[in-house]
Amino acid sequence: MAKKPSILVGLELDPSGITAAAVTTSGGLEIKHAVTTTLDPGIVRDGEVGDVDALAEALRDMWRDEKGLDRRVRIGIANQKIVVRVLELPPIADAKELEQAVRFQAQDHIPMPLDAAVLDFQTLEVVDTPQGRRQRVLLVAARRDMLDRVLGAARAAGLRPEGIDLSAFAMVRALAPTAAAAAAAPGETVLYISIGGVTNLAIATGVSCTFTRVVGAGLEQLAVELAERRQLTLHHARGWLTHVGTERPLDDIDGDLEVIGEARTVLQEGVRRIAADVRHSIDFHHAQGAASAVARCVLTGPAAAVPGFADAFGVELGVPVHVGAVPGGPQGMGPNLAIAAGLSIPEALAA
Repeated sequence: MAKKPSILVGLELDPSGITAAAVTTSGGLEIKHAVTTTLDPGIVRDGEVGDVDALAEALRDMWRDEKGLDRRVRIGIANQKIVVRVLELPPIADAKELEQAVRFQAQDHIPMPLDAAVLDFQTLEVVDTPQGRRQRVLLVAARRDMLDRVLGAARAAGLRPEGIDLSAFAMVRALAPTAAAAAAAPGETVLYISIGGVTNLAIATGVSCTFTRVVGAGLEQLAVELAERRQLTLHHARGWLTHVGTERPLDDIDGDLEVIGEARTVLQEGVRRIAADVRHSIDFHHAQGAASAVARCVLTGPAAAVPGFADAFGVELGVPVHVGAVPGGPQGMGPNLAIAAGLSIPEALAA
């Protein structure tokens, strides 16, 4: 009998840590195996690999401790050296001619030398414009040296990378079919956002993502701020943010009252700051001619586990916010696994 193929592992690299997940798609997307570990500051900085050797060592340790993970991985990336643009071209049926046209147009839309970039694209719908019918194409460009560092760390750890994908695309693949996103009306535009070591957002209609951006620091930066203000370790600062949250009265929370008050202040300031950055990105998306406004937001990542964060974020953002998670996996880790789960599945399964 033919050997059953092993499940590809989705691997998310975030400044706050590494998340790996393998999924099953029988009867719907569900986590089959997942593991996460924290990283020391600076190993992954602003979504880019800062220390290849240290990341390789962390990956080797993870795979040594988790025997059930296959070494075939698809890696997710999210940083400001990735550019996503929507191009409008005359409809071109021939695949090779379309690729040539996209690469020609990329010269005018990508703010980096093409010989220093890796390009990929995906066709979207054909639309009617004042200039006639146009094929919309989603173009992605990433700096080659940034990708080489990601691949170098994975291969040095003994892993077999079978692809690199945008974490934002994986987030949409994993969460678009969930109940939180399914509440959207047909054709409704949804904002997906992961707040962890960075704040990573995607705007999509159904599973078609047309805009993505990394807008800056996320929950990890808030932990760093709290640690510096109260002379805490980063590990304890993370725990305090989750313990305090944004919703319970401070008098009802056990612990050092000064640390509790400081944690609440850091969270409130952080929610406002992150929401302002996200609103600016939404406004930019609309200014580029977006067909419809964002109607709702699906929040995932470590911030989703902070009590009250989603509601406070929704108030600041001005749209309803739901927490998105993938079923299965260790209890309480669902929101942290969405991107890794989306990386574990091919696009066809999410369509």
